[in-house]
Order: sequence, then structure tokens, then C-alpha cells
Amino acid sequence: MLLTAENVDTVFKDCLFKDDEIEEGRPKFPYTEAQGITMRIGFHTERLQGHKEDIHSMLKALPKEFMEGTGGGWTFLNACNDCNDVQWTGEHKRMEQLFLLGLAIEKVKCMMPREIWNILPGGVPYYMVLK
Repeated sequence: MLLTAENVDTVFKDCLFKDDEIEEGRPKFPYTEAQGITMRIGFHTERLQGHKEDIHSMLKALPKEFMEGTGGGWTFLNACNDCNDVQWTGEHKRMEQLFLLGLAIEKVKCMMPREIWNILPGGVPYYMVLK
């Protein structure tokens, strides 16, 4: 799947719970949690797993500096461009959605604990895309 803002948003929204899948404020089905920069999300596990290859292919389109084995992780702030140095989004929200999806499928690793993000550029984490 191509790394575009529209594709990230579509997959992200599809992995969320629908209104009829919530009962008394709780999901009726198993969920997978991910903690991002500004959001903590519970994804519908089955739909998330159904998008696993799409998510991983979009993550692999990020610059090589994010990749395990070639870059070893890079600042969230540089995730707006793809591996061809073309800007795929201008919104931090879309970048965070992509990393939340990656964290949830265990294909993204946050490189430093939240407690020290404030000393990093922009106060945001470094992420690594796993193989």
C-alpha cells in the first residue's frame, strides 16, 4: 500500500471500534492498545491484524534512517517525508496515526522512554521501524 495521508487515515479509522461494537463504554471485542505522543488508542484487534501488511508496507516507505539495520531510528519530526524525500503529509496527526498503527502491530519501537522526550528536538520521540 502506498504511503499517503489518505491511506494512513483510512486504515487508522478502519481499525477503530464502530459505535455498535461498544457496550457500556467498553469494546465488545478484543482490542490492541498503543500509546503515541498525544493519543492512547485501543484498536479492534482483528481488523488491525487484517491491515498488518498494509501498515508495514507504508512504514517501510519512510526514510532509511527510521529502519532497523540501516538507520536505527530517527525523530518523529522527519516522518513527514518518504524514502524518496517526497512529503507525504503536512500533518503531525497523520504521522502519529502511522506510528500508532506500527506500534500496535509491533513493527515500530519507541527508542527512548517518554520521561526524556522533553530533551529531544521538538520534545517528540525517536522511532525505529522493525523488519
